[in-house]
Amino acid sequence: MKIKRSIRNAVLSSVAALTTVVPATAAETDFNEVGKQMSIMLQNRHYDRLPFDAKLSERIFTMYLNELDYGKMYFTQVDVAKLEKEFGEKLTDMLLHKESMEPAQEIYKVYRERVDQRIDYAKELLKTHQFDFSQEEAIKRTRRDVAEPTIEGWPADDAAAKKLWLGMVGDAMLSETLRRQVIEERAKEQGKKNPLEDDKPIAEKLTLRYERVKRAVDDVDNEDIANYFLSAVAKSYGPHTDYFSAREMERFMSGMSNEFVGIGALLQAEEDGATKIMGIVKSGPAEGQGELQLDDRIVGVDINNTGEMIDVMFMKIDKVVDKIRGEKGTSVRLKVEPSDGGEPKFIVIKRGTVEMGESFAQGEIIEKKNSESEISRIGVITLPSFYANFDTGETRCSVDVEKILKRFNKENVEGLILDLRGNGGGSLEEVRRMTGFFTGKGPVVQVKDYLGRIDLKNSYERAIFHKPMVVLIDKSSASASEILAGALQDYNRAIVVGTSSTFGKGTVQQPMDISRLMPFFANRERAGFLKPTIQKFYRVSGMSTQNKGVEADIVLPNMMDAIDVGEKYLYYALAYDKIDRAAGYAPQSRENLFVAQLKGKSLERINDSKDFMYLADDVLRTKERIDKNELSLNIDIRKQELAEAENRIKERNKERIERFAEIQEQDKESYVFYKAHLDDLDNDELPIFDPSSDEDDYMNRAKDEIQELDITPEWPSGLDPVMREGLFILDDLLQLTDQAKMAGVQQKS
Repeated sequence: MKIKRSIRNAVLSSVAALTTVVPATAAETDFNEVGKQMSIMLQNRHYDRLPFDAKLSERIFTMYLNELDYGKMYFTQVDVAKLEKEFGEKLTDMLLHKESMEPAQEIYKVYRERVDQRIDYAKELLKTHQFDFSQEEAIKRTRRDVAEPTIEGWPADDAAAKKLWLGMVGDAMLSETLRRQVIEERAKEQGKKNPLEDDKPIAEKLTLRYERVKRAVDDVDNEDIANYFLSAVAKSYGPHTDYFSAREMERFMSGMSNEFVGIGALLQAEEDGATKIMGIVKSGPAEGQGELQLDDRIVGVDINNTGEMIDVMFMKIDKVVDKIRGEKGTSVRLKVEPSDGGEPKFIVIKRGTVEMGESFAQGEIIEKKNSESEISRIGVITLPSFYANFDTGETRCSVDVEKILKRFNKENVEGLILDLRGNGGGSLEEVRRMTGFFTGKGPVVQVKDYLGRIDLKNSYERAIFHKPMVVLIDKSSASASEILAGALQDYNRAIVVGTSSTFGKGTVQQPMDISRLMPFFANRERAGFLKPTIQKFYRVSGMSTQNKGVEADIVLPNMMDAIDVGEKYLYYALAYDKIDRAAGYAPQSRENLFVAQLKGKSLERINDSKDFMYLADDVLRTKERIDKNELSLNIDIRKQELAEAENRIKERNKERIERFAEIQEQDKESYVFYKAHLDDLDNDELPIFDPSSDEDDYMNRAKDEIQELDITPEWPSGLDPVMREGLFILDDLLQLTDQAKMAGVQQKS
């Protein structure tokens, strides 16, 4: 259920010119046929039965242009008008008549030509132009359409495009100049070597950056272009309806199962074209082989160690990853430039299964000393996604969470914090099962199809955790996270704490294999998958999370509330509505949660918290900057802005270093932290650990010398303000619950 823009941004934010389109395979899949079959599937399976007409064609056309060039800096209005006249109202008809790859290729051809022109102009400016940063000039921070994509907003013509790019290149030059000055000053203040001392000249560095942009579009084949176009067709129905190429489906399934077959290395694209090793998974294939080192640079890949080395310089990072991954037990040969500057060498690594350890459910127990004789134990579960291996069923988040909860019960945990921040969703079946751990058997979520038929999804699990709960959310908690948070809120089973609301995704998607509808003798190997929205889901109370999300019971300041994050800001999102409450829905008493009292206590702490005060200040500044949507090209103004920001950071750091040290000492007296990760659950005793340690259990990471110049102190005991406030709220809830029990006034379910 996750949004796929991040996948496509790696491809589309860095696009440029190409001379020929390289076939994907010798016997190539007919993407005209794929387009036809996908169009039929959309008409028959999507929740919104949109007329497949000229109006939808215009929407597809607009979406395709905006997907390629959503910053509106490559095409011109002249280009757009010409292309619209040729294809604007014809795309739906061409899709059904197996002619859609013609406009897909033609539009992409114009696109790559314009990118080629813009990048060449940018390079020429960097060579010859004398930038004057003393003038009162400014550019827009973003040119992206807000409400919905339009065919307006591009530069009028080539002259206007050159003016736009003059400002953009000037900003890049000015920003890099000031960035280097800030880093140099920080290094000098800290008595450290300037990490950028040996960096390339600014103009050369920016030229390489633009070259990577340009090369990105060269490395495409027919499957890539079909992917871009068919994704635009799908997204014309809504933000979560999408087309997955065969390559992307493989990545999607790996993400859902939290494992992949590869070498176990974290890669980063370098501006000079190489691919840098930024992390090596502990106990993974690369670490086991032993030769590959952090900061090494990959410049070539021999996919199956056959002697055919592929140059991967300036190759898009996702394609480098695809070439390194492969079947378990096979070997890949890498051409590597060592981090110590030695001669290039070749390293052969046998591929193996790599688990994405940081993406699994993790538990910990926080033991708090309340007095000489009283100790309380709080369990914390961090759930990054609702993962599941659909092929084998061996990896399931509900099974992992169940194991953690049972260990919590054994450890006499008195309350639970369930951290769903950043959890973008996943398996509907997993969240249905997991909800029952806290609410018991009964309705969890309702789903409605396009005919209005409602299907009630129940959990058949017995409740295994009955203690008070706090659920932490933010604006990126979406989909399955909203089902769980909404159900726990509707049943009055937990207090929801965090941003004003969750993301607001109230729709269900189902991947469908397009190849199954292809003609019998057609090449279907690379046909890909359609992931249409087939249902909307509703909470057991009848409310939808669509656009509105799950609203927090207690709202805490958060930077996400300053920016446009959420379903309601996405193109063509479905509308909010409500249905009747679910049959069999029997909530516990709302009074048992003491919401008003908890809000009051939390508000007092927030008003006294310097960290939340800093956040509130940052939120206001960010909102003003976004609303203004302007970036000055005057060096004096920019220097003043940077100086103010640096001084603000220094003042905060000075205050925080002293305060955090005091809190850390208090925590040592009050808290003991026990690790309850999946590997720890079978131990007789859970290990004590230091959550403020920088040690990474999963991966060895390269040092970032620039990042190390940021002396902002880490949160005391690894508890960020939201988590710490969540602990306070849960502690208040436990005390109020105990008081109510003693007074005999707590209401039964």
